[in-house]
Amino acid sequence: MRDSITDVPGIRVGHYTDRQGMTGCTVILCEDGAAGGVDIRGTATSTRQVDSLDPLHIVTEVHAVLFTGGSAFGLDAAAGVMDYLSERNTGFDTLYTRVPIVPAAVIFDISLADHKAKPTAADTYAACEAASEDFQEGSVGAGTGASVGKLFGIDQAMKGGLGTASVVLESGLAVGAIAAVNAFGDIRDPRTGKLVAGTRNAPDGTELVDTAAVISQAKVRVANAFEHTVIALVATNAKLTKAELCRVARMADAGLSRVVSPAHSAFDGDVVFSLSCGDVSSDTNTVGVLAAEALARAIFKGVVAADGMNLLPTATDLFPEASRR
Repeated sequence: MRDSITDVPGIRVGHYTDRQGMTGCTVILCEDGAAGGVDIRGTATSTRQVDSLDPLHIVTEVHAVLFTGGSAFGLDAAAGVMDYLSERNTGFDTLYTRVPIVPAAVIFDISLADHKAKPTAADTYAACEAASEDFQEGSVGAGTGASVGKLFGIDQAMKGGLGTASVVLESGLAVGAIAAVNAFGDIRDPRTGKLVAGTRNAPDGTELVDTAAVISQAKVRVANAFEHTVIALVATNAKLTKAELCRVARMADAGLSRVVSPAHSAFDGDVVFSLSCGDVSSDTNTVGVLAAEALARAIFKGVVAADGMNLLPTATDLFPEASRR
């Protein structure tokens, strides 16, 4: 097993990374079609075609999910995924053509480098071409320009990233997660609860401030708003309906809350997508519990694998032992 979302059969992942512009995109392909769901807890979300995941929507399957940087400007890049799928005759069948269904969500990553840089349709097409069962974690794809711990702004933040994890049972049930971590809050080790990345005590500081604890004292004014998001996706080979998948996404969100502190602030655009790519029989609650576990580890792994690119310190810069977990 890869400890990756691609341990769920039918899933492939591809990145496009722009290290100069400090942005990128990640495409999660499910070309054979997958039932989808979503849970939106953020109040600063920016999305595309998420309405297709409503259980009452006529569309029954999605064919890819896009995580992209560039804030709302990056949403146009979904056209490249649609072109890639359309060329392969993949999509929702209509009388005239097949229309690919590609829900997308963005992170706000335009504070580290060129604020005009954004992924394009050509970039997402390239990400589709690069899609594989094996892919990198850390400062790649949608995690390239991600940061965490922004209570006092980007100067006292740390590097975020993109991570993945999975749980596979002897029964054959597989549940995987992938997340682009660009949170307002801090990041905790899901095993110990220890802070490993987040707001630092000064622009050149190496000590962490507990963001949730500081906010609870009601003495701090937040430096910047609307610049934060965790985009996540959980997938399983369990056969689930769209309504059940929305419940799974909601349960998976508990994993986000274990690791991101505080989670779902008024400044975060947190979104959790969910996909069913198989026909294994399983209880929705079992899938939801495993999804929360996988998502917590995916978020942690993405931040620990991050590369500071000489812009921000990383979790392993401050806590070298974090890389051994």
